[in-house]
Amino acid sequence: MIVVHHLNNSRSQRIVWLLEELGLDYEIAHHARDAVTKLAPPELLEVHPLGKSPVIEDHGVVVAESGAIIEYLIERHGAGALAPARSSADWIAYVQWLHYAEGSAMLPLMLALYAGRLGEAAAPLWPRIQGEVTANLSYINTAVTGRSFIVGDSLTGADIQIAFVLEAADANGALAAYPEAARYLAALQARPGYRRSVEKGGPYDLGGNRR
Repeated sequence: MIVVHHLNNSRSQRIVWLLEELGLDYEIAHHARDAVTKLAPPELLEVHPLGKSPVIEDHGVVVAESGAIIEYLIERHGAGALAPARSSADWIAYVQWLHYAEGSAMLPLMLALYAGRLGEAAAPLWPRIQGEVTANLSYINTAVTGRSFIVGDSLTGADIQIAFVLEAADANGALAAYPEAARYLAALQARPGYRRSVEKGGPYDLGGNRR
């Protein structure tokens, strides 16, 4: 049985959604953030040395990092679903988008979150942070213009990765200027698999709680 160590209001929502889309059997081990610090609880350190989520366990195999988990589950259990064939012209675009989400897109959004807590002390950083947020959201907005999915003609793991980036941007009020990205996100959130993942994962509100 696949076990998802799920932290509320976190990237692990991606993994619950992925499992719903794949139609796999799984269990959720729920973990709650500290009410004051909003950090992950110490018991996650018993699962993985970094003490963060998402982490999965699959018959003794422990996998961390959103992109790695998505790749692992799709390759091990996907039966050809949610990823283009390696021989497809879409393969390299899929891999790039899958890892772009955490490798490039999330960093400026996280910097904006933490800089916002510093008040005036962060003023020198804001032009660079805002420039990077704008560049990345513009990039995604252009990529999904007129498209239902970021790669190919059906849902892939890359969409699941990118959706969290857009949800984080939306929580910060940054998505309103990017109508195509907002449309794309709304369509993904309307999927039955996504809705089931929120029902099973619990209340989902990214405002200020991302880790």
